[in-house]
Amino acid sequence: MDTITHGIAGALIGKAVFKGSDAFPPIDMDGRRIATWATMLGAMFPDMDVFRDMFSHNELLMITWHRSLTHSLLLLPLWSVLLAVVTGAIARWRNWEAPSFANLTGLYAVGILSHILLDLVTTFGTMIWSPLAWSRPAWDVLFIVDFTFTAILLVPQLLAWAYEDAKRARYRATIMWAIFTPAPFLIGRLGEIVGASISPHAVLLATVLFAVVFLAPAFGGWGLRIPYQTWSRAGLTVATAYVLAATYAHHVAFTRIEAFARQENLEVQSIGALPLPPSLWHWDGLVRAPRGVYEVRMDLGDGLFRSGASPDASAISHTYYPDAFPNSFVEQARQLPAVQKVLWFSRFPVTRFYKEGAEAVVEFSDLRFPQIRRDRPASFTYRVRFSPEGAVLSQGWVRR
Repeated sequence: MDTITHGIAGALIGKAVFKGSDAFPPIDMDGRRIATWATMLGAMFPDMDVFRDMFSHNELLMITWHRSLTHSLLLLPLWSVLLAVVTGAIARWRNWEAPSFANLTGLYAVGILSHILLDLVTTFGTMIWSPLAWSRPAWDVLFIVDFTFTAILLVPQLLAWAYEDAKRARYRATIMWAIFTPAPFLIGRLGEIVGASISPHAVLLATVLFAVVFLAPAFGGWGLRIPYQTWSRAGLTVATAYVLAATYAHHVAFTRIEAFARQENLEVQSIGALPLPPSLWHWDGLVRAPRGVYEVRMDLGDGLFRSGASPDASAISHTYYPDAFPNSFVEQARQLPAVQKVLWFSRFPVTRFYKEGAEAVVEFSDLRFPQIRRDRPASFTYRVRFSPEGAVLSQGWVRR
């Protein structure tokens, strides 16, 4: 999950569960405001590990270091205590009214835990048992960037802010509506660019929903009668329901890819149903077999709530990505320390071999990260280039 969404989720939890207030109100810092800041910063803190990647020349840190120690359930108490100590010191220096040390520790623990859980529901993998174990559990429920989920987390907080002030409620709600109205069109355009197109009907529906959500509470003033905390609790409830719906959709998609593997009599080495943008209906079924990876793009559509494990007609159509036939260059590439790390990280690796003039090229791609546009290389493709004599000329990630 992206860091911004983590922060929004942390702030929502602080307001819904711990009676936090807006992070930037025109009042002095108090306990309620610090509660929101603590859960929000706690929810963003684990991604601090990217700073090591930014200041390092080791391009493999993204797969060997990211989502490890700062995302560990075992180290969560340590990070919570350290953050509480720092916050308490700042509060005493600034003479702020702050929660107790125990409460601050709990707030940070909840924020960090929310980050770990929201990373677990994506496909990247999170080393929650580091440093004792370096495995990467991944629940494959939500895409790493999910605009719908982010909106569900953010909009209730904006509604709470808009309708807490009776005199300025209509003005604030109108401003929020004006800001959010272009968002579906911009996201739709972004989807076209990356190859994950959103239908015009979905864009129009999202635009209408934003108008209803922001402006309807102003009619009759019923939005003013909803307590501040209730907005956030409603948002947390809807967000939880969204994750549960995605979990069920994953179950349906996984059942279909299992049925496909049985139908094709595949020798399954690894199997998964991974979310695809832009909606809960789109899934990427992957099966790793001894000689390559089978991919089934699924649109659950109207069949989402149908029972039965038999794949429909769309599930029969698949793409096969065969591994390159073994040769000395492929075997030599596999022995490189960097490639071994790449293969450790990959869940659905495919090997390619080709010649560019006299040079030999070996590529390793993890199909877990979708090649949404067929005219672009897959994400997380590692390339090794050899001279005709077998010397390594270069190696590294393929840049788009």
